[in-house]
Amino acid sequence: MRTNKAGIDRRWRIGAEGGVSLSGLIVVLALLGAAALVAIKVTPALLEYRAVKGAIVKAKANGGTPREIQQAFDRNAGINEVSAVSGRDLTITRDENEVQVSFAYEKRVPLAGNVSLLFDFAGTTDPSGTNAALEAGKAR
Repeated sequence: MRTNKAGIDRRWRIGAEGGVSLSGLIVVLALLGAAALVAIKVTPALLEYRAVKGAIVKAKANGGTPREIQQAFDRNAGINEVSAVSGRDLTITRDENEVQVSFAYEKRVPLAGNVSLLFDFAGTTDPSGTNAALEAGKAR
């Protein structure tokens, strides 16, 4: 440890300036800007996925024939402005006298120029988690 004549440690001087340099601030702001851009672009796709999941639960609760389930899904999807999946894209199966509704789709989110993110969304009402749409290869 280096000290001066007064016994003050030179490494921790009183009144010494500290902080972030301008170049460090620019780098941090660029990283925060990139993260904000990704969040702004990805959020609508995630909200749409949650809307689709909610719509299949409501469509299953309405019950009925597969066509009635598709129509109920389309009505709910129209209210929530879902465009990635329609009632025809749903896979409707019957397990032990209970109807299960599944979906699977891909969503491409352009970020900048030719850079984009690809999401594979899938969901089901089956409590076991078995997704009939994925097994059937319906992801588009």
